[in-house]
Amino acid sequence: MRRVYFDNNATTPVDPLVLEAMKPFFLEDFGNASSIHGFGQRARAAMEQARRQVADLIGAQSQEIVFTSGGTESDNTALRGLAPYLRDRGNHIVTSSIEHPAILRTCEQLEKEGFEVTYVPAGKDGAIRLDVLEAAIKDRTILISIMYVNNETGTIQPLGRISELARSRKILLHTDAVQAVGKIPVDVKKLNVDLLSLSAHKLHGPKGIGVLYVRRGVRFNPLFLGGPHERNRRAGTENVPGIVGLGTACELAKQGLEDFEKRVRGLRDRLENTVLEQIPDSSVNGSRTERAPHVTNLSFRGTEGEALLISLDFQGIAVSTGSACSSGSLEPSHVLRAIGVPSDLIHGSIRFSLSRMNTTEDVDYLLEVLPKTVGRMREMSPLYKER
Repeated sequence: MRRVYFDNNATTPVDPLVLEAMKPFFLEDFGNASSIHGFGQRARAAMEQARRQVADLIGAQSQEIVFTSGGTESDNTALRGLAPYLRDRGNHIVTSSIEHPAILRTCEQLEKEGFEVTYVPAGKDGAIRLDVLEAAIKDRTILISIMYVNNETGTIQPLGRISELARSRKILLHTDAVQAVGKIPVDVKKLNVDLLSLSAHKLHGPKGIGVLYVRRGVRFNPLFLGGPHERNRRAGTENVPGIVGLGTACELAKQGLEDFEKRVRGLRDRLENTVLEQIPDSSVNGSRTERAPHVTNLSFRGTEGEALLISLDFQGIAVSTGSACSSGSLEPSHVLRAIGVPSDLIHGSIRFSLSRMNTTEDVDYLLEVLPKTVGRMREMSPLYKER
């Protein structure tokens, strides 16, 4: 049976070149990067090279790169590090209703600690309402946190315009760019953001390593206390093999951005357009224009998403019904609910997320299997009647 992976927003396979770059730092150059002997200094040199590779991908300076354990820690550090640090200036935070749980759960905790949070809604296209965002800002607003690319729909948020708004009010801006970096061009200087989160395992790097970009001059309370690692911004012995893998993944991502935009977008569009043509009562959730090139979120009326996912899995095809962090939950997607997708379509939704490792043959196999699978499920449904 052919095995096809269309769940790259959950995680991506490690690129073989990334794995090769990491290997020596498990067995040969295994030193602690804080040690002054040769083992440690070779590890330090590799870590600083990786820092430059990450910075080069996102248009940053290397000293603005803080290594973390992943996107969740980066998001938590941005919010929990900044909010208390800026408490004397105000206690109001603005975010959106379609953020990743790493942001939403952190905001809920900050509310329990006396902060006020406004959750800006998104429209049917999946983009947040700028007029509502502007109206939400108060004199006490200290931070805006808006994701760049939504993990479920792929919708790209108008971050440049949000940045202009934040700058005009002297408010710091953080963006969760975990699903953007390596998929679309990201330049922190052009976007004019203060903090940005990214994660290695979303761009063919290893799990357990990420980055918080912190614009030069921005201060915050570290989440972890201990040694003076990462210029006193994140204590703990550095994960050198992971950092090296992240650096290599970022270098490869930069080299492949043009191919990703053209080839992966072409595969995604072919998948999406053929499904819409061949399967009645199927629809796209979110924008079909302002979105990253590798994601489509489709609803199939008269089906149940979890059952469809399991059926496809039996046939060797991996997909998702939403965020991997919510797997096992019977709650409908908070993102699709927030953008006004009807309940029956939310329950019949599937996210297909591609990577540069997907092929035309992968898409062909899906297009062979999916219409038959949806058809069988609808035949068994007493509620579905084709329009």
